[in-house]
Amino acid sequence: MRGGLPISRRSVFKLRQVGIGTLGSAKIKILLCGCVVLSLLAIANRNRDSSSFMGWTGDFDRSSSPRGRYSIVMNTWKRYDLLKKSISHYTSCPRLDSIHIVWSEPDPPSDSLKRYLNHVVRSNSRKDQQVELVFDINKEDSLNNRFKEIKDLTTDAVFSIDDDVIFPCTSVEFAFTVWQSASDTMVGYVPRMHWVDQKKGENKYKYGGWWSVWWTGTYSMVLSKAAFFHKKYLKLYTDEMPASLKEYITKNRNCEDIAMSFLVANATDAPPIWVKGKIFEIGSTGISNLGGHSERRTECVNKFVDEFGRMPLVPTVMKAVDSRYSWFW
Repeated sequence: MRGGLPISRRSVFKLRQVGIGTLGSAKIKILLCGCVVLSLLAIANRNRDSSSFMGWTGDFDRSSSPRGRYSIVMNTWKRYDLLKKSISHYTSCPRLDSIHIVWSEPDPPSDSLKRYLNHVVRSNSRKDQQVELVFDINKEDSLNNRFKEIKDLTTDAVFSIDDDVIFPCTSVEFAFTVWQSASDTMVGYVPRMHWVDQKKGENKYKYGGWWSVWWTGTYSMVLSKAAFFHKKYLKLYTDEMPASLKEYITKNRNCEDIAMSFLVANATDAPPIWVKGKIFEIGSTGISNLGGHSERRTECVNKFVDEFGRMPLVPTVMKAVDSRYSWFW
């Protein structure tokens, strides 16, 4: 070797390999960092519309037309703390037009309760849209009251909700857009199913609760404790639901939600639509927690079949999911 330190060919080869390895490792690290950055940017922009190049901004229709907004019809009964929480939450939802509180208690709402709720509504309403709050006072204590026709309702869409369940506004807005695409059917969060009772024959049915839906993925009802439907069904329920069934519901304090599912299915011959949404139950107990609940609901299903003259409920396996917030559809 001429001049300098004697370096063997093997040493030169090792140094060259180390250099190439280091450079390759750096490239891999840079590539991985780039992928991480791109992934973070993609996640940050999931709420933005990926189709903006087509001229759509991704914003919901916030017009004041009857189809552009919805009204809440909220059933309540002597749970004022829950009522306050629910009203406080839903008045912040963007496309809400009005809230109608179904009041069936023997005493009218107190002045203090009305003052508090009106203050909450004024405080939470958007500047461009003041939400209207209405107490619909009923003389009779009946679960049928939640489906009484509301003469001055200005929206086509009704969001029927109990006072002890809360959904994020984003979930409510998504369900509303689903309903707008199929406004004749019911769109809701709480699916249930009817099953043929194999032991009793083809014309006898059993009520299937949540676990049967979870196991099979099949449902034929969405309960009105959290569901959208067209306001025309309030009039149809008021005018056309057989008096014998209304009396049965009032007496047994149960099954008005099944009756509404029967009514809509009988009018449309179509299934409802189950919407995926996170539900927060802020109440402690309900009739579904009482013993014999499924048996009483089964009795209701069969009574309604006899009264309607057929089984109108249509089973389906379809589920609406907001793909903007779901990696796995």
